[in-house]
Amino acid sequence: MALPALSSSGVKFRRVLAHFPQELSLAFAYGSGVFRQAGDSAGPGENNMLDFVFAVDDAVTWHMMNLTKNRSHYSFLKVLGPKQINSVQNYGAGIYYNTLVPCNGRIIKYGVISTDTLIDDLLHWKTLYVAGRLQKPVKILTQNENSKLQAALVSNLKSAVTAAFLMLPESFSEEDLYMQIAGLSYTGDFRMIVGEDRSKVQNIVEPNVPHFQKLYSNILQDCPQVVYKHHLGRLEIDKSPEGQFAQLMSLPRTLQQQITSLVDPPGKNRDVEEILLQVAHDPDCGFVVHQGISRIVRSSSVVQSAKTILTAGSREEWRLHWMFCREQHL
Repeated sequence: MALPALSSSGVKFRRVLAHFPQELSLAFAYGSGVFRQAGDSAGPGENNMLDFVFAVDDAVTWHMMNLTKNRSHYSFLKVLGPKQINSVQNYGAGIYYNTLVPCNGRIIKYGVISTDTLIDDLLHWKTLYVAGRLQKPVKILTQNENSKLQAALVSNLKSAVTAAFLMLPESFSEEDLYMQIAGLSYTGDFRMIVGEDRSKVQNIVEPNVPHFQKLYSNILQDCPQVVYKHHLGRLEIDKSPEGQFAQLMSLPRTLQQQITSLVDPPGKNRDVEEILLQVAHDPDCGFVVHQGISRIVRSSSVVQSAKTILTAGSREEWRLHWMFCREQHL
């Protein structure tokens, strides 16, 4: 099962894709250059940066080919070669960004991540960096027949719904759900304090509810723990301890580990199931889940932003990158 394809024309994005080595397991475009955000007059801004992520099976080989085709895209790290670039890529969220790249009359930013690293993040939320991006609408440009990747993409969406359910009340609107989901990967992100627009989540969701529905409606209709009143845009979920325990047990592994470390005093070493049962009975269950997600995001966002100093090139390029991202809410 692949992610739902969005209907808008992808010609301009695929023209960009043609400039890069084609050995991609997944490529997608995202952000304010692709989807309208609140405050935009009509559609995605033509002056906004276009953002891409490329998943590749062999990152060293891909960077080697890309250095041959697009050497100017890289910072000073290009002189160290593809193996060292891949080593830098593997820190933090496991993604390497080239930023402020002129392409087809637009400015683009693209990240390269290995397919295995992406699958691990989608399944287990190790960093919730690219997995978090894929919980929001994206424009899929190419996707191969890797069944593990396809299953992981769907698993990530289901996990996002489960985590959001745990932090929402018994009854809520469909937009409330999408606000909660869209905010998962910003929970604990220090850039939301020092750089990003704090109304970012609302700006993403409000104009794009139909796109969120394409991603999540089938999952909501098939979920046994929710009453989905699609015609009213309302949902009701099971907030009993038994219902919350079932949801906690289905969360991604890294989030379960973070919740366990928050709740279990040092030295007790209780098993995960026992701890999650305790959390399920806690009136502050949703807050504990929120704190666990915050821990994951905070760590990966700090390391990934620090990598920008290496990957964006000169001090002036880094300053322009930071200013551009703040301006465009990326």
